[in-house]
Amino acid sequence: MRHKYPLKKRVLIVGCGDVGVRTARRLLPHYRVFGLVRSTDAADSLRDMGIVPIVADLDDLRSLTRIAGIADVVLHFAPPPTVGTIDPRTRHLLAVLAQHRELPQRLIYISTSGVYGDCGGDWVSETRPVKPASARAHRRVDAERQIRAFGRRSGVQVSILRVPGIYAAERLPLERIKRGTPTLRAADDGYSNHIHAEDLARIAVLAMHRGKNARIYHASDDGEIKMGEYFQLVAQAFDLPAPPQISWLEAQQTLPATLLSFMNESRRLTNARMKRELRLRLIYSTVVDGLQTSAEYCRCSSGQ
Repeated sequence: MRHKYPLKKRVLIVGCGDVGVRTARRLLPHYRVFGLVRSTDAADSLRDMGIVPIVADLDDLRSLTRIAGIADVVLHFAPPPTVGTIDPRTRHLLAVLAQHRELPQRLIYISTSGVYGDCGGDWVSETRPVKPASARAHRRVDAERQIRAFGRRSGVQVSILRVPGIYAAERLPLERIKRGTPTLRAADDGYSNHIHAEDLARIAVLAMHRGKNARIYHASDDGEIKMGEYFQLVAQAFDLPAPPQISWLEAQQTLPATLLSFMNESRRLTNARMKRELRLRLIYSTVVDGLQTSAEYCRCSSGQ
């Protein structure tokens, strides 16, 4: 029996957190959207938004059987584990997807710009070889390689979004600034890159429709600022004291290794390919634009 109207395409968002929900809102009601989460509380929240929740754990292969063949498009937003140099979660996901005769048509993966390591402040395009300097970056490189190999084996079209620091009103380093955690002085500081969570959701949707097969895109805004300047701008937008600035030598003596690893990398991402091929117009082209909106949102939410 033929359907009088075509069925909606099905999209599975793996790791349906903040960015996943923002993406889902842009897809509903034109698509049937499934969201994979680990907790029943998160599932209830997704259900209230019109997203079909699937409670499963990427660390438990057996819990993933329900997602095989469920979607035409898979958006893989889930991070790797916090230890090791490989990503078994992506391996589990791809293994389950491959079990069903109905494979997804497309798979979009959110990776990180950290795969390049330190680039000495150079401008970096998507053709630059990866050179991960931390275990977390090695895990992302492993996930990217798995996904591209899966695409070659299966014929599924895959696109990879390399994403820098994501920010929005709810994901700003306000507590760090209030604690007075220092930043590097300008002479020792490195360049960082940013993308507003709402723009990232739009990029993910555009990649579904316009992303080229086996293609990497920098999901980054037009900004060109150093890390310390970013924290200064956040503090200014929210009327907080500016973070103190210290030298690299002082930072090595006082700051934790995890924070130092971020401070020790400097690069500037080009986004021309994203704009040209995905045909994106950024809502927030720089963090100055995004922080102004974020500060206004927080003031309205608090009744100020």
